[in-house]
Amino acid sequence: MLGLEHGFRVVDTHMEIEPDERRRPRAIGDPEQVEREMQQAGVVRSLAFPAERNGSYLKANNAVARIAVDRPFIALARVNGVRDPGTGTGSRIRNAARSRSSEHTSPADIEQYAYEDRFVGFMLNPAADGLPDSEVLEQLEASGLPVLTYGGRGFPPESIERTLLEYDFPLVIAHFGGYPLDERLMNRTIELLGRYENCFVDTSFVGLRDPIEQAVMEHPDRVVFGSGAPAIHPNVAIMEILTLDVPEDAMRKVFSNNISRVFDELAP
Repeated sequence: MLGLEHGFRVVDTHMEIEPDERRRPRAIGDPEQVEREMQQAGVVRSLAFPAERNGSYLKANNAVARIAVDRPFIALARVNGVRDPGTGTGSRIRNAARSRSSEHTSPADIEQYAYEDRFVGFMLNPAADGLPDSEVLEQLEASGLPVLTYGGRGFPPESIERTLLEYDFPLVIAHFGGYPLDERLMNRTIELLGRYENCFVDTSFVGLRDPIEQAVMEHPDRVVFGSGAPAIHPNVAIMEILTLDVPEDAMRKVFSNNISRVFDELAP
């Protein structure tokens, strides 16, 4: 696909990397191919994190950090947890009987990741990886680094508010909190932007025009671009923003300015 001629500086907050070639789907391509597609689309920097796997993310995080060297990628450390993110009685019973094991991210792991300059923040997918316990979340807060979390039916806005937004770290909610294509959840996530100044939403896998335009017009400083690459080609994700009925200055904020206030490393 040919590169777009859009004239914007584009920073991507949402790119997944599978460092293990044996686990990588053939259609996805290797990091070199992903890098070329990003460059063709005009993406200058990308936040990258490892693809889903069972057990500890220590090796995968380190592998992504190595892949990022000498590329326009910046690594996020993926964090897992022991808690079920659900809100029902069954979830509460299961959580009461669970305790953190060596396979789960510990407070010491968070402290180490934060100490190393290879990682600029953290990534959570509680529906897939479990929700960290309070000690780990407190260490995330103490680190002062931003956090990207998946949102959607498996981890809806109410759960995000109850478990993550009570902590003092910048939080970027992926997919407008409505994966997969749940506009009702997206609208409830947009409401969070009015209550929490440290809350942002990324545009990856949204696919719906109205929620993005609403959020950009009501909260122009809180919407950030996420492609969802390599599952979504960055050209396709960028075109979704370019076709919005919003001012050019608002697009500039979405593509670069807003996220540069959250991650210093993404500033021009």
